[in-house]
Amino acid sequence: MMRIWRCRLLPLIGPLLLFLLWQTAVSAKWLNPVLLPSPGETLGYLFSALADGSMNQDIGDTLYRTLMAFVVAAVIGVPLGVMLGSSERLYRSVEFLVDFFRSTPSSALIPLFMLIFGITDTNKIAIAAFAAVLVILFNSAYGVMNAKKTRIMAAQVMGVSRWHVFKDIMLMESLPQTFVGLRTGVSMALVIVIVAEMFIGSETGLGHRIIDAQQLFNIKDMYASILITGAFGYLLNLGFLLIEKRCVHWSGKA
Repeated sequence: MMRIWRCRLLPLIGPLLLFLLWQTAVSAKWLNPVLLPSPGETLGYLFSALADGSMNQDIGDTLYRTLMAFVVAAVIGVPLGVMLGSSERLYRSVEFLVDFFRSTPSSALIPLFMLIFGITDTNKIAIAAFAAVLVILFNSAYGVMNAKKTRIMAAQVMGVSRWHVFKDIMLMESLPQTFVGLRTGVSMALVIVIVAEMFIGSETGLGHRIIDAQQLFNIKDMYASILITGAFGYLLNLGFLLIEKRCVHWSGKA
């Protein structure tokens, strides 16, 4: 019983160390107290902002943009990745393009997307979806290509049709890698949405709130918004891990 409780408490060690270091930095005045409020003051401000609803619209708008970008990326990236991964020659023919754009910082493409979509919500969703779709496509394709060859050969020897080999072996074995791509993709979508909200004429969203608070020297609001953004990203990742454990329960088993 004690061992179970120790395992459950282990994830709390990191946040506690962070807040301890933060409080030490404030108490020792390593930085100007005006620029670095104590964790207690920051958390108090955060809970107050959540309680009075002043953050609700910003949180809701960022959540909407992130999930819309992720859905678009998943709907395009997973089928396209599976299709490319089922034919290694086809994937190799477009590998340079995938790797080129995957290696290009999506934030560098913001001016291009502004020209195409203007200063709208569609712009923020499109640039985030573009960043996420490449990650999802890459992982889905490699998941299919790296399906265990012995199982594929055994099925083919037994006369199983190509469709059933693809559906029941290659596709199922690609799911763990696909979920890695989905988890990475949703995190990427959140990052790009926050950056876009900061710099693409946004009036709402956590990114806008962070940059606005910094410019107005509302330091507690800035730190509180950063904390809620980090918590938001952590919860999205945790949610996908739980879904993955339920849907891909055979992952890692021979």
